[in-house]
Amino acid sequence: MKKIYYLKTCDTCRRILKEIDTTGFILQEIKTEPITANQLEEIVALTKSYEVLFSRRAKKYKQMDLKNQTLTEKDYRQLILDEYTFLKRPVIINDGEVYVGNTQKRVDIFIK
Repeated sequence: MKKIYYLKTCDTCRRILKEIDTTGFILQEIKTEPITANQLEEIVALTKSYEVLFSRRAKKYKQMDLKNQTLTEKDYRQLILDEYTFLKRPVIINDGEVYVGNTQKRVDIFIK
């Protein structure tokens, strides 16, 4: 499977999508087409963790005071399903390999 989960209002996601060849990839904009529980499970099968997929940079993270809470994998899963902003993005799945996040190192690994 070749799929990219992204947010079209995210400047970084837009920049990354311009840098890479998305031919053959299914693009899913997570605000208009939220990630499903099944899709999340498919990604977690590759990452082995919900926490890896969880964005602590989301504004709601601070608003909900999650920094001062002890979150479990179950909590991360539910938060990601409840609110699209908690999914670290982009998530790029390329034939069994997954790339999560937008650090330059991560993008460079995928591009190569």
